[in-house]
Amino acid sequence: MPPKAKYSREEIIQKAFEMARKNGIDSVVARELGKELGTSSSPIFTAFKNMEEVQQEVRKVAMREFEAYVRDAIRYAPAFKYVGMKMIEFAVNEPKLFQLLYMREHDRNQSFSMLIEELGDTVEVCIDFMRRDYDLTLEQAQVLFNQTWLHTFGICVLLAGRVCQLSQEEISQMLSMEFQGALMLIKSGKYHVEPVNQVE
Repeated sequence: MPPKAKYSREEIIQKAFEMARKNGIDSVVARELGKELGTSSSPIFTAFKNMEEVQQEVRKVAMREFEAYVRDAIRYAPAFKYVGMKMIEFAVNEPKLFQLLYMREHDRNQSFSMLIEELGDTVEVCIDFMRRDYDLTLEQAQVLFNQTWLHTFGICVLLAGRVCQLSQEEISQMLSMEFQGALMLIKSGKYHVEPVNQVE
C-alpha cells in the first residue's frame, strides 16, 4: 500500500498558493514548499505526481481569486468597464497572481486566440455584456473585446510591474477613451488595416 499522505492535496495547494501569492510561482519548488509545510518534500510527491501538477492547481486557485473580483459585474454599468477596472485592481493588489495568470512565458506556438481562451468564463461574460449594452453582433463584440482587453492588459502590466502609478481617475479616463474610440470605429464599418509603407 502507498504511504498515507501527511497532508491533504488541499492543504498542500493552499500553502503553495500562499507562497505564489507572496513571492511568485517560481518560489513554489519542492524543497521550499516542504519547509513551509514543516516537513520534507516527500508528502508532496505522495499527493501529486510532480511539481508541475502542484503549480497547475495553484493557477486554478489564482483564477478563482481573479473571478471573485469580477463576479458582481452584472450590478454595475457599464459592466464591461467595471470588469476592466477590477482587472486592474487585481493587478495592483495581487501582482504576483496577475503575473502568474497573465504574464508567464509560453512556447512559440501560443497564439493570441489561445491566450484569450485562457481567460476562462470572463471572456464570454464580457462579450455578452457588450452585445447587450451596445447592440453589437457577436463578431463585433469579439473584435471590441480583443482591442480593449489588450489596452487594459497593458495598464495592468505597468501597474503589476510597478513601472508607474495611475490614479483611479486616470485609469477610468484611459479605459473610456479606448473603449469609446474602438466602439465608434467598429460600429461605423469604416475600420481598415493601414499598412506601413516606406516613404520614397
